[in-house]
Parts: sequence; C-alpha cells; structure tokens
Amino acid sequence: MKKEKWIKPTIIIVVVLALLISAGIWFYDLAFGGTLKLTVTDVTDALNACKVPLIIAGVLTIIAVILALISFKLKKPLKNLVRVQSPVALLLAVMVAINGFCNIEYSVVNSVFSGSVGMSEETYDASKKLALQIAEEGIVLLKNEEKALPLSSDISKINVFGWSSIHPIYGGTGSGAMSEEQCISLIQGLENAGYEVNSKLQDFYHDFRDERPHGSLLLREIGQTKGDWTVPEPTIEEYEEAGIFEQAKEFSDTAMIFIARSGGEAGDLPMNITASGEENRQFGKLAESYDFTVQEDDIDPQKSYLELSNREEKMVDKVAKEFENVIVVINSSNTMELGWLEKYDNIKAALVVSGPGEVGFQALGKILKGDVNPSGHLTDTYVYDLYNTPVSKNYGSFMYDNYAKVTGGEKNISMFVNYVEGIYVGYKFYETAAKEGLINYEKTVQYPFGYGLSYTEFESEIAKVEDNGEKISLQVNVKNIGDTAGKYTAEIYYTPPYYNGGIEKASMNLMQFAKTKLLEPGEEQTLQIEFLYEDMASYDSSCIKSEEGAYVLEEGEYEISLCSDSHTVLDSYKTTVDRDIIYDESNDGKRSSDKKTAVNQLKFAEGDVEYLSRTDQFSNYETATAAPKDFSLSEEALADYRSAYTFDMANFQQGDEQMPVTGADNNLKLKDLQGLDYEDEKWEKLLDQLTAEEMFNLAANGGYHTIALESIGLANTEDADGPTGIHSNYNEGAGINYPSAVMLANTWNQELAKQKGERIGKEAKELGITGWYGPGMNIHRSAFSGRNFEYYSEDGTLSALMAGNEVGGATEQGLIVYMKHFALNDQENHREKGLCTWSTEQAIREIYLKPFEESVKAGKATGTMTSMNSIGTQWTGCSDALLMNVLRDEWGFQGSVITDAYMGMYQMSADYAIRTGGTKILAFSVTDDFFSELDSANTVNALRNAAHGTLYALANSNAMAKDVSTPIWVFCLIGVDILLAAWVVYEEIMAIKKYKKSDK
Repeated sequence: MKKEKWIKPTIIIVVVLALLISAGIWFYDLAFGGTLKLTVTDVTDALNACKVPLIIAGVLTIIAVILALISFKLKKPLKNLVRVQSPVALLLAVMVAINGFCNIEYSVVNSVFSGSVGMSEETYDASKKLALQIAEEGIVLLKNEEKALPLSSDISKINVFGWSSIHPIYGGTGSGAMSEEQCISLIQGLENAGYEVNSKLQDFYHDFRDERPHGSLLLREIGQTKGDWTVPEPTIEEYEEAGIFEQAKEFSDTAMIFIARSGGEAGDLPMNITASGEENRQFGKLAESYDFTVQEDDIDPQKSYLELSNREEKMVDKVAKEFENVIVVINSSNTMELGWLEKYDNIKAALVVSGPGEVGFQALGKILKGDVNPSGHLTDTYVYDLYNTPVSKNYGSFMYDNYAKVTGGEKNISMFVNYVEGIYVGYKFYETAAKEGLINYEKTVQYPFGYGLSYTEFESEIAKVEDNGEKISLQVNVKNIGDTAGKYTAEIYYTPPYYNGGIEKASMNLMQFAKTKLLEPGEEQTLQIEFLYEDMASYDSSCIKSEEGAYVLEEGEYEISLCSDSHTVLDSYKTTVDRDIIYDESNDGKRSSDKKTAVNQLKFAEGDVEYLSRTDQFSNYETATAAPKDFSLSEEALADYRSAYTFDMANFQQGDEQMPVTGADNNLKLKDLQGLDYEDEKWEKLLDQLTAEEMFNLAANGGYHTIALESIGLANTEDADGPTGIHSNYNEGAGINYPSAVMLANTWNQELAKQKGERIGKEAKELGITGWYGPGMNIHRSAFSGRNFEYYSEDGTLSALMAGNEVGGATEQGLIVYMKHFALNDQENHREKGLCTWSTEQAIREIYLKPFEESVKAGKATGTMTSMNSIGTQWTGCSDALLMNVLRDEWGFQGSVITDAYMGMYQMSADYAIRTGGTKILAFSVTDDFFSELDSANTVNALRNAAHGTLYALANSNAMAKDVSTPIWVFCLIGVDILLAAWVVYEEIMAIKKYKKSDK
C-alpha cells in the first residue's frame, strides 16, 4: 500500500521531467541548429530578461524538493497531504517558467510557431550578388609598382603569410558580428579564383593557434574573463624551426602578407601594447579587464594595436627580403600605420580589404586574377604616425573628480572626452594645416582621403558648368585611356574663402561625387553632378555674422575642384559670392532643406574647452590639442547634468495639465492612418483609444520588438540588429552579411548604397522584420574607435551621401530604419559611464550630425536610435535640444526614437526620455518603476506623445501587412493553462478531502 501511494506523484514527476527534457532538446535544436540560430549571447540575454519568472520557478522547484523530503518524516494523514504538494509545486514551476518566457520573449516563440524561417532563394541570390559587387568596388588598391597586379597568368601558387590568414576579419564584433561559418574565407576566395595556396603554411598557423581572441568584452569566448587584444603570430624562431621559409620558397616565389585588425562594440583599440592589466591613459582602470597581448615579446608601450606587432615586423622583414613578388593585404576597417610598405622594394603591391562580409574574399581573388579592376577609394586619411594627430591626446580615459552628487554616488563614474579639433577632422585638418604651413604634408600623410589606384588610367575634366547663383551643375567628362576596363570616381571638393579670426573653415571640403559605369578602353562617359550654394555654407555657432547662430555663406571666391583625392586637384571652376548670405529670419531666411531656421541649440555642449582654430595659422595648436588638465565639472555643468538621479518631475509639470482621454471607442485602426500627415486630427482620435497600460507597454517594452495592440489593429512586430545586414535573433533566415560600412563607403558609389538599402528592406519583408537597428553613421574621429567598421568615414559629407541613400532604399521598402547612434558616439570606452562629449556646435552640425540630417531629409528616415554617451552633460536620449529642436523642428523628422540598450546605466532615464523626444526604450525586462507617477496627467501625456511617434512609424511601414489576430499557439497555451490549473485545483481539493477524512 505504501508503494502504491507513491505511484501517482512519481508518474507525474517523471512525465513532467520527460516533457521538460524533450522541450529542452527541441529548443536546443531550434536555438543552435534549426529555426532560431541563436548565439550564446542571445540565450544569456533571454535568460536575463526572464529572470523574474525563472527565479519564481526556481523557488517553486526548491519547495517541491523540500516538500518531497519532508513528507518522509511526517506521519499520516499529514504525510499524504504534503506528498501531493510536491508535484503540484513542480507543475506550477513549469507553468510559471513557460508562461513567463512566452510573454517576455513573445517574438521568439511566435517566430517559431508562425513558420517565419527564411527568405526566398531568389532574394538570397540577388542580395549575395549585390554584396559581391560592393566588395569588388570597395577593395582599395594602394600600391602597384611594376604593374605587379593583376598577377601574371603563369603564377598559380601563392604563399599566404600571417596568422590572420586562417581567421580573417569579416566585419567586427557586437551588433555587426557575423559567423565565420557563413563566410567565404580568404583561402577559399583565392582557391575559387584558381590559385593553389600553400597548405603547409596554413597548417603551421592552425597548429600555432586555432582561434582568434576577442578584444571586445562584449564578445568573449565562454570562460574568457578578459578582453584579449593579442595579435596571434608565431615567433620568427618558430617559423625557422619548422622550416617554413625554405618550404615556402620551394612552393612559390609569390607571397602574400596578410595583416588583419579587428574592432568591436564596447571597446576601443589599444593605443599602447602594455603588460596585461597595466593601467594606461587610454583605458584607465578598464585596463584591468584586458590582456593587450599574451605574447610577452609583443609588449611595447611605444606601439599601438594599429602598427605591426614585434612578431609581425620580423615576419614581414623576412618575407619581404626572401620573396621577389610580395603583395600585402590589409584586412582592417581601422586605418593603420603603413610606412613599412615603402621600406621594401619587393613589396610591389598593397590592397585594403576592409570587412568584406560574407562573400567579399571572393572579390579579392577576382581582383588578383584580373577578372575585376579595383575601383575603391579610401574613406579615411592614412598618416604615418597615429600618435601625432590633433585627436590623439584627447581620446581615451578621462574621469571627473566631482561627479558623485549627480550620478548617484562614487561608484557611478562620470567620464568625458573633448573634441578639441573642432571641424578639423581627418583630411580637413591635414589639407588646411598644410596650406597654413603647420605641417609638412608629404611627411605626415601617406595616403590621402579619397585615394585609390586602378589597373587602367583615366582622363577627366570639368567640361561644362551651369551656375545660376543658387545651384551649380557640373558636367565631368571621363575617358578610359588605358588598356583595361574600369570604373572612375569623380570627387568634387570646394575651397571657401577664409578670413583670419572669422568663421572656422577647412581649405578642402568634399561636396559631391559620382562614379562611372564600367568603361572599356577608349570609352567615355559624361557625369552630371550638381549641388546648391547653400550646401557650401558654414555654421556660425560663435555668432560672428549672426545673432543667434546660423548657416552663413560668406562673400568671396569659392573654388570648385575635380580631384582624384583630397590633395590632388585635376581641374577647377571658380565662382564669387558678392555678399554674405545669412540663413536666418533676420537676413535671408532658412535654408531650402530646413523645416525651421537653424539657430544655436547645442551651445551648451561646448563647455569650457579650448578648441583648435585656424586663426593665425593654427597658433593655438599646441595648447588646444594638449591632453586635458581640468577634471572638474563646473557649477553650470553640474546644474545641467541629466541622469536618472537628477530627474525631477517638477521640472516638467505644466500647471493645470489635463489627463488625456484614454480607452475611447472611436473604432479606428492604425492602418486607417497610413500615409496621413503627422498632425492630422485623426491621430488624436486614435491616440484617445489607447489605455494608459497600452501606452506604458508600447514605450517600455521596446527591446527588439513592438507589442501588439489589437484595439487599433497593430500586430506584434519584430526589430533586428546588425548594421551589416538583417541579423534576426529569432530565425535561421537572417539576411546576407554585407561588407562593412567602410567597404561600402570605399566604393564611392551612391547607387550601391541605395541598392543595399533596398535589398535589406526586401529581406526584412520576407523575414517578418519591421525595424532595423542600422545603419551606423557615426564618424571615424579616431583610428582607434572600436566601432569604425560600423560607420562609413571620417568625413561628414561622404557619410551623409552614403547614409541618405542606404536609409532611403530601405525606407522605401517599408522598413523602419533606426539610424544610429544619435549622436557623437565616436568612442566605445566608457560610453556606459555617461561619457560627457564636448564639442563646438559648428563641428557637431557640419560633421557629426550631417549623416543623420541627410538620412531624415533625403532618406525619409522614420526611426532613430540614440546613444549611450552624453552631449555635454545631457544623455543623448534625454536631450530635447537634440531630439526636439534639431531632429524634429529643424529637420522635420517624424517617427520613433528608441534608446540604445537600456541596462541600468545611471545616465539613462526612461522618465527623461519620454519627456524630451524619446518614444521607446530598448529594454530587455520591464518593471512598473520605469516611469514615475503612472497615474499623473504629465506621465500619461508624455506616454501619449511617445506613442504618437512610434505608431506613426509603424503606420507607414510593412507592419500594416501583418496579421493582427491572436496566434493559435496563444490560445493553445491558454487552454493548457486552464486545464492544468483545473487539475491543480482538483488535486488540492481531493487531497484536502482525504486529509480531513483520514484525520477523523
């Protein structure tokens, strides 16, 4: 009888455990091999998001075990009563865990049951073809002495030196990461082009080390407790002991030296290779979390990660002296010091292959073979010495010493960075400094911005100019005068008049560019390039010519130049502006592209910093570019500091603020408002239908999806990360891994950027994706920025023209494009510590905001992602000056503004966000304390405004094609819950009855 009493609960426990194990196996298969294709990071994020129900389930499981054990010690009838509670508690644990997961990770579960698992073969092939074209046009030929490339037809074997050849860099880490398994490797690309690669050399590298370390703390190997910036490379002694050079010489006299550098989210590249954990200026105390190299002979505080390591230097020296035909491939989206390319006569050719994505190494093989003629141009300036730049001393780790009262305590450190160079970023500094006599250009710059060679030669000239005083139209004639088909890029720059001590201006400024089709030898093409005079205006943030700040086109001579790069003028046209044109209400009115006149809005971001000025030939260069000396926040800065700890509801109260209408029965559906103006009165009626709870969830529960609102016909929508393509966390059909933003920009082909946006939009439709966290469009302020691979260039104009086209292409396909990171997110170290970013408003507008501005005005973007850093002392996600006055009022943006990952950083405040222009929080778990005073009119009105922006973007997206009905699996889950709950109640009732009966 005793044994029989245990049969029923034992069977229940066994069945529950069997179901759990089966579900676990099923989910694991989906996650890592089937439908979901998740990474370990995805799983840990999901577990973190579901921690509350999992904790409850864990507690119930422990209770179940305890009850089972206690029951052994009890006597009847209490023993029987307690014994039944164990399987009941275990069942409740399972129900809580499953229901909690299905609620929080709704998008994951729905993607599995809906069958949204991939895109069509036709779409995949078309996207893959475009990705290959981007790589073909984005590889840059730096050097080609004696016409070493393409390789002669009698060369069929290649030695590939450099450990990185077995683990090249395809993109970067973090949101732009991609799996090696999905990509054509360097070796495969060469072999596909018909070359035989020395396999013994590759085996040697695999034996030395078979995995690439991760410098970014965001993508560490399991068990890796530190970020590891080691550049793996055998010692020269190991090469010699293995007889590598002798064997390689016998194999072929052609050698490729392959040098790769990686970048990634959450960590900048080391400026000093110091001993592990040793504190340095750039990383500060963060250095404790890194190994800068685990190869002791590579430790060299005088070298940076963007130079050859000591081991690489010895390998390069040996190869360059031993082999007659040496080709160098630089596989990096960050500019490197390449002076060593000029040291060896045997290094005949060099190419830059920035992150090539999934198929880009196929293009490298075709270029070496001569099947493709390289036509890429650099999007950054390559200098001989990366330490000797105007940025280098103001990029790194700088901490305030009086932050505690505005950050919530000493542990919430406040960091800062000063953009001391002002508008003189990249080539704008080098060209202007050379003109003013500050630098020797030839000894400073190795490869100019816009530089790139071809296998053929071209003639180009400005053949015709049409100039009506408002717009300039150029006809540029291009002729292929070589013997190989190729493409040519016409780069147009302008040189404005500069008046000493006046508005800051660079001597060379990219204005526009255009690329020819493939021109056969002797073939010609005329390119039509046009731009407005107002596009040459400078922003007068110092109020030299304007009262409140304005764009100003100063009188004087403007030279329009056709160039092969920022330093080489091929032809020019000069025009004169007779008087100052001041684009403000007191003078000549706003610019034609502005919705509202641009005036100073971000002056607070200048702080007390001394900025570089062209005045008197950059007379303040030494003092302006020196490392910071003041580490205290001023009283004004402290008073203006915005963080979760300085939020005060009283600052946003508006007297007798009325509670808005909620839950009205107006019978409108979101689809009814598709295409209507943002200010249309129907929006107010639709917003009246929302309940306060719905508005709360719409704003708070915004991580990678938007919740369903059946009351207005809105289905649950999914957002995807990945600036290099659609990287869904939820299904195996994630889109193509395109080349990095740097390689796309290296094409100098605006049409390709537009096509990439279109392809991503089409992929998203088939994958059921409505929002895309991309593209990234911050600026390469420093070569050491960890995320440069996600961003186009050091130049605001090049970035703007590429971004505007990419965003426009995707938006036209109904995708909500969350252009990121808005704004000044040009440093990864310390971004989570507020990182107060100080800059002149002129530089902010002319360089750092320009890609976003073009994406709104030309690309019609309906989404924006703010950044983790602060502009001045205001977190970008709560700066109304940025999000309301500039983004919306001046540029005319309408749509959704989402935060970057909301993970409890002290500077990020959801309360601030919804009151200053934000609409969604990229949160992974939601609690009721996200927003203060949920029953107040002020909070509900703020949530209503936020809902307006989010719903406007959705109404004009592919979300309107989604089925809004509740999925069948939800009804099934509810049904199972009801049945199990009924069973639990039944078992409890029966157990209590038996207990009472036995007790008598």
